[in-house]
Amino acid sequence: MDAVVELDCRGMLCPRPIIELAKNLHRVEVGEVISVAADDAAAASDVVAWCRMRQQEYLGVENAEDGVHVYLVRRLS
Repeated sequence: MDAVVELDCRGMLCPRPIIELAKNLHRVEVGEVISVAADDAAAASDVVAWCRMRQQEYLGVENAEDGVHVYLVRRLS
């Protein structure tokens, strides 16, 4: 899935990837996708929890070419 905004959070420890996601969500329109590439293990549960708390849609995870997880979020509001 193509993200309108791609955040590279490699090397950032919890909670930094989530802070970056929250800070940059405004850069996509409602209905568009933002992605977060993060190698911190906590990001897997943090992104899901953040989406649930902020009423945004978690679309799942893909792998970047270097194997890093890329979490996809659709802005709903």
